[in-house]
Amino acid sequence: MNARHWIVGIALLGVAGLAGAEEEMKVKVTRDLGSVTVEHNGQPVVIKRNQDPDNRIAEDYTKTARECPPFCVQPIQLLPGVHTIGEIELLKMLQARANGEDAFLLIDSRTPDWFEKGTIPSAVNIPWTRLYPGSSSYDPFVAETLLLDEFGVKKDEGLFDFRQAKKLVLFCNGPWCGQSPTNIKALVSYGYPADKIYWYRGGMQMWHTLGLTTVDPS
Repeated sequence: MNARHWIVGIALLGVAGLAGAEEEMKVKVTRDLGSVTVEHNGQPVVIKRNQDPDNRIAEDYTKTARECPPFCVQPIQLLPGVHTIGEIELLKMLQARANGEDAFLLIDSRTPDWFEKGTIPSAVNIPWTRLYPGSSSYDPFVAETLLLDEFGVKKDEGLFDFRQAKKLVLFCNGPWCGQSPTNIKALVSYGYPADKIYWYRGGMQMWHTLGLTTVDPS
């Protein structure tokens, strides 16, 4: 076998291996969706459900009794105009973004101690404390910098211009978590268009429950 035939043979084996791996995936997201590949810190990450039938939910998400307030169950409709989405919708948005068909910023609204335990691939950490004026660590300069540098907001004669503001997808720890709702309410109070905001209500609670891929931010 010459070098060219050897290379072609290896390539075919690689394709066959990928096809076999796809066929062996017993735990898919939907019948037609097995995985989604995104970029995280410059590296490709495949988001899929854990294939181990003995896998169990992470310890942090096994509690069922969390004192309310602050851990109160959040409504489905957070604010008029804000889009509430689930896992399939988020994964399809991530897939469309990877294909160049969509553009948005995926925001983990949790405090850094939670974020460092693991997050959804491609998410950036913008804690609720940086945008909410009621937070003890709130700095209006930091909040304005985020709006201008990260969210695509412009400023004209001292007023915010949201016409080119980015589409945002925010999440936190789950239906009992108020961190992303606080971020969303703060953004809308600044004048951010509600229809450019998407809220993944299930957050890390449901992400872990479904065995979906997480990444270590470090």
